[in-house]
Amino acid sequence: GDLLPADGVLIQGNDLKIDESALTGESDHVRKSLDKDPLLLSGTHVMEGSGRMVVTAVGVNSQSGIIFTLLGAAGDDEDDRRDRKGD
Repeated sequence: GDLLPADGVLIQGNDLKIDESALTGESDHVRKSLDKDPLLLSGTHVMEGSGRMVVTAVGVNSQSGIIFTLLGAAGDDEDDRRDRKGD
């Protein structure tokens, strides 16, 4: 159940299964391997196995950071519209 804090590429893994439902909404665990689907995304959880990764992005540059930034920008637009209606 460890939370991945950064995006990265798997360089070593042993029966690694990831819960990506926070990003995709898909409830099935995703099997990660060096050959197929080695990308690991921040905000996802390790459900089984173990692995090592090379970090490629953190914070606002990670996939979850980009999503949160976009959601925040959408929220700012709504606040601006409300402010204009009140004037």
